[in-house]
Amino acid sequence: MKQTKIVCSISDRRCGQDFIRKLFFAGMNVVRMNTAHATPDGIREIIRNTRAVSPHIGILIDTKGPEVRTTGVEVPIEYKAGQMVKVFGRPEMDTSHDIINLSYRDIARDVKVGDHLLFDDGAIDMKVVENTGPMLVAQVMNDGVLGSHKSVNVPGEHIDLPTLTEKDRNNILLAIEEDIDFIAHSFVRSAADVRAVQNILDEHGSDIRIISKIENQEGVDNIDEIIEASYGIMIARGDLGIEVPIERIPGIQREIINKCIKAKKPVIVATQMLHTMISNPRPTRAEVTDIANAIYSRTDALMLSGETASGKYPLEAVQTMSSIAEQAENDIHRYAEKNGAASMYSMSVNDQKEFLAQSAIAATEKIGVKGIITDSLTGQTARNLAAFRGPTPILAICYKDKLQRILNLSYGVIPVFQKDRLKPENMFYAALRMLRQKGYISTDDNVAYLSGSLGEQSSTTFLEINKVAEVFDKNYQFHMPR
Repeated sequence: MKQTKIVCSISDRRCGQDFIRKLFFAGMNVVRMNTAHATPDGIREIIRNTRAVSPHIGILIDTKGPEVRTTGVEVPIEYKAGQMVKVFGRPEMDTSHDIINLSYRDIARDVKVGDHLLFDDGAIDMKVVENTGPMLVAQVMNDGVLGSHKSVNVPGEHIDLPTLTEKDRNNILLAIEEDIDFIAHSFVRSAADVRAVQNILDEHGSDIRIISKIENQEGVDNIDEIIEASYGIMIARGDLGIEVPIERIPGIQREIINKCIKAKKPVIVATQMLHTMISNPRPTRAEVTDIANAIYSRTDALMLSGETASGKYPLEAVQTMSSIAEQAENDIHRYAEKNGAASMYSMSVNDQKEFLAQSAIAATEKIGVKGIITDSLTGQTARNLAAFRGPTPILAICYKDKLQRILNLSYGVIPVFQKDRLKPENMFYAALRMLRQKGYISTDDNVAYLSGSLGEQSSTTFLEINKVAEVFDKNYQFHMPR
């Protein structure tokens, strides 16, 4: 069973319960809803159907975030290299061949001569040759076709857009009303952008977690403060690959993953993971290698976008990603065993909770611990364990049903909601039986247990390691250190 989690984009045009169920059984952990294309009623339908399939699937909603787009066109416009075009910030006017109007009124203020305007995810490049106040004059650099409401990127420039649009605010309120699990905020440039969303959540007493999408140079430059302000990070390589030189993307991806692991926060790699499977039943070798390399870098999760939202082979895409993930994880651990390259348990720790989690992961290699069990009220111990990227499953007994869904983004964690409060011994026995039934451990294996000795509200205070057979053989005298 794979340890890397999978996020699947679901469209309100294809969100039936049978469809979601198939993706779930194929390996999907979290449903993602793209608000750029879904209506409020469509979003509610996705949520309703997802919860009908399983209350344990995490649900994530995107904001559009601060972005610039072209206005509408009557028919797609064809451009040839060398043509000259006027560009204005007039969201109320349509676009024609000679005049492109944008949704952002102050575009001329933020753009200078020599900048490049990249339209439709970089499909058309226009270079600014003149700035006369409200009007830009740009030269078309390559042939292309421009449709309605296409994205506009200006690499290297700060576009002074508001953090949240009115549509974003409405969708955040909808997310609060539906009590979903994650908000993925687009085009995050600084910690202030994260706080703008958090302030709305705080005003309504919501515990939704914020995932910051890194999609531009400012987000990369301010990544440390963004990580600190966020629950997790999404490396959204689509716009990022337009905003920064594309050859830098692999290094940026690796660096952000490392920073998130050290901060004990989930990280998602997204965009074009299996892009060819939108229209083809098999991926390219390059896509398989891309997924494997993200896993070798120890990402928590991977995301499918058009592959599952609108592609011809959504189920096959999830199955393919799951099988690649499982093989890559096996390769990592086999290489570690063969070459003595330890897992990340040697990473520095900051407190007692992290030290105990590190020790539990180290025990998987040093004394053969095959399973780790912890109980959790906040999820912090489970996330600490996940950060060390051990080879064995982490069974997290969650005292809140929402926490079970939230931990669906953490590497190697199997979250289970424990509705009824059990004695520590009984909960531990139940967890052991579950691991045995799923084939993760046998009676001859060692198992580790992390918990707090001061009750459910306490932090992690102890690590105990036992042989499974001895726990069951001596259950009449087995007691947790409470």
